[in-house]
Amino acid sequence: MIDVDEDHAAQLVRWRHHLHRHPETGFEERATSDYAAGILRALGWQVHRGIGGTGFVANLTVGSGKGVIGLRAEMDALAITEAAPGREHISQAPGRMHACGHDGHMTMVLGAARLLAERRDFDGTVRCIFQPAEEHGRGAKAMMDDGLFDRFPVDEIYGAHNMPGIAAGHIATRPGGLMASEDNFVIRIQGRGTHAARPHMGVDAIVVAAEIVLALQTVVSRSVDPSVSAVVSCTEIHTDGLRNVVPGEVVIEGDTRSYAPETQALLERRMRELCTGIARAHGATATLAYTHEFAPTVNWPESTATALAAARAVVGAERTDGNVLPMMISEDFGAFLRVVPGAFVFIGNGDHGDGATPLHNAGYDFNDAVLETGARWFAEIVRLKLPMR
Repeated sequence: MIDVDEDHAAQLVRWRHHLHRHPETGFEERATSDYAAGILRALGWQVHRGIGGTGFVANLTVGSGKGVIGLRAEMDALAITEAAPGREHISQAPGRMHACGHDGHMTMVLGAARLLAERRDFDGTVRCIFQPAEEHGRGAKAMMDDGLFDRFPVDEIYGAHNMPGIAAGHIATRPGGLMASEDNFVIRIQGRGTHAARPHMGVDAIVVAAEIVLALQTVVSRSVDPSVSAVVSCTEIHTDGLRNVVPGEVVIEGDTRSYAPETQALLERRMRELCTGIARAHGATATLAYTHEFAPTVNWPESTATALAAARAVVGAERTDGNVLPMMISEDFGAFLRVVPGAFVFIGNGDHGDGATPLHNAGYDFNDAVLETGARWFAEIVRLKLPMR
């Protein structure tokens, strides 16, 4: 796994391509965890396995400083079949691929771990936190429920995500809300099924569903302050009807996005009121199940300042953006930021060509050209926060 004579950049690419060829989905990242942990042990880090399932923590202490910084990487892939004919490092696992770049994120943290172990230019403790099941929105909670920050406390935690559409190697973030919460909902409408030729004999659940879907579009436009960001999306509709059967039951599924708990509460309340009221008006019933899947990712101001200082040191001020527009995507890192200070950044994957292929696309690939950028940024965070005495 470690070749001391191999060029640093070449080693990062080799690690990343291995991880890309062998993707594993949430809470199944056993081989992935073995591979990353093996690299860290070879670099001289102390590794503690089995935290939140397949998650683990690797520690390196230099000097006598009391400060502790966490660097986080997520390990899971997506249940997508890779569509990239001719790609030398294409996924070898049918129906699974690293379509979000977690192979690259792991490699950047591993690269930082190598730099830190070689340079030893800090005074304190660094913890590399390898998290399972980010795509599920369950891995951070699983690690914390397993005593992550009780057993391995940190003063601050930092993370990064590649971002297609941002120029390769640029680093962007902002204080406060960077990425949204994700709440999922399931609306069950119960009417009374009937023959399609005799609709007056039933209560048409699909008509009720249609009115509810349209009414939900008013939640953001008429109930949320225009200066506050929020999204309500209905994404699936299922019925028990047939070509000649008016359905008696319809299920609507979807999700909402926002940045603040009070907005989440407002969305849920208005959705419940609309669903119940519209169904009652038609003589039907409706229930709403509303679950909180991802916490919003809200950067701590002081940690954001450190993240930006590290970015300027690594890529220069002209390639650093400290006021990027927030995005409605979600990231499990937000759960960590509710518990400990920290910050999250975007590292540009490219704004044209292959680097701009969207995340979660079957043809996506992490841009190897930014692996060193990420590794150096993580290492610079440690140098800034744990300066040598």
